[in-house]
Amino acid sequence: MPNLIDVLLVEDDKDDIELLENAFKDNAIEYKLTIFMQGDKVMPWLNTCATLPDIIVLDLNIPKFHGREILCSIRENPAFNGIPVVIFSTSSSEKEKTDCLAKGADCFITKPTTFKGFNEAVENIKTLAQRPAGE
Repeated sequence: MPNLIDVLLVEDDKDDIELLENAFKDNAIEYKLTIFMQGDKVMPWLNTCATLPDIIVLDLNIPKFHGREILCSIRENPAFNGIPVVIFSTSSSEKEKTDCLAKGADCFITKPTTFKGFNEAVENIKTLAQRPAGE
């Protein structure tokens, strides 16, 4: 298993970014974080990056291109099928969760409201990022 997790984070809330980074550090998880705060930047970057990320953590409500559209674009491209996608959203709607999972998300995490919740979220992200492809 790799020691370093290469994370593509698509998130426009600076506080949530900081809380995730703190949770990675608090859990002694080595990580590399690429952050996009606008949805229209994600697919061009994925299509040209030298190394694909181990996991994509994707907020739904972001400027310029909705997270569901990004999820669909990722899953439509066979080159990205092996990358786990975690939806990380303020939504706790069961319909939203079901819809995202049906569109190919590997996991749906409602943004936590506690530090403990962020620690649990990054543990889930780590587990997904390190699982063998195809599981």
